[in-house]
Amino acid sequence: MFVILVYDTATERNPKVLKTCRKYLHWTQRSVFQGELTKAQYRALMTLLKDTIDPAYDSIVTYTSRSPDLIETATLGTHLGGPGDIL
Repeated sequence: MFVILVYDTATERNPKVLKTCRKYLHWTQRSVFQGELTKAQYRALMTLLKDTIDPAYDSIVTYTSRSPDLIETATLGTHLGGPGDIL
């Protein structure tokens, strides 16, 4: 499945959320990641993130699709990130 993940977390949790996301997805823009994951990888990522965030303050939103070909994207301004290597 193709996953887009967006997060908004407290400053002190940002580094851990960033590191976790980079293990599974490609960094696209500051707090945005995307990439192809299996269902098992998606569950593992979400479990790690659930254990990292404070659900009373932080927010993580994912959008899933069967294929990246089904999603149209457009960028205004500087293109950040990209499909580089996953850590």
